[in-house]
Amino acid sequence: MTKEQERARARRRQQKLDAREAQRAREAARNRQVAIVVVVVLAVVALFVFLSSGATASGSCSPAPKTPTKITPVDKPDKATAAGKTFEAVITTNCGDITLELDGEKAPQTVASFLALAEADYWADSPCHRLTTLGIFVLQCGDPLGGAGPGPGYTFGIENAPQDGAYPKGTLAMARTSDPNSNSGQFFVVYKDSQLPTDGGGYSIFGTVTAGMDIVEEIAAAGVSGGANDGAPATPISILKVAVTEKKA
Repeated sequence: MTKEQERARARRRQQKLDAREAQRAREAARNRQVAIVVVVVLAVVALFVFLSSGATASGSCSPAPKTPTKITPVDKPDKATAAGKTFEAVITTNCGDITLELDGEKAPQTVASFLALAEADYWADSPCHRLTTLGIFVLQCGDPLGGAGPGPGYTFGIENAPQDGAYPKGTLAMARTSDPNSNSGQFFVVYKDSQLPTDGGGYSIFGTVTAGMDIVEEIAAAGVSGGANDGAPATPISILKVAVTEKKA
């Protein structure tokens, strides 16, 4: 074999080595690209799962409506319209329906007021403006102006308030000021057994939650806006409408 042939053979051998090295480089680059795609896909999936779990944790609430800017006064109803009767009320909120049983036998004036305000659409689009998460566990609703309103134009006294101040989970009761005759349009749902003050006569119990308690508990689990123990719910919930029907014996 001549030197020229040897040099040619060496060149061919080097070319094969270079080709194999180039092939390995291409395969390594392709593997890196595949790895990057896999990482990106996994990141997108993880983000989707995170967002989905977050949506579940905050509930299936639709956006709350704009808070009303005025109140339409309602005439105080005669308690005889509810006396001795039982009613079912369905509160439709932006987070779902909450069903109540109203006791007109034990709290006739309170239930008569609830019926009149529901019929007048007094609570349409009104926010549940207060949530308490320490010591007392209630979601308070019923003021169309979000807590600062003057009420429907009438007040009445306390009915059916427990002497021991015990308000079990699911209790529906009236909110009031320190004046025992200041009951009007605001009410609250107890989402966890609570002990409320009896000073001034306590708070009128006029019904119980029979369905939708999970909605209230979900709102409570999200806490108070800003992280406080008493204030507006972090998850806005508003009353859209209230429908009441009498329960026949």
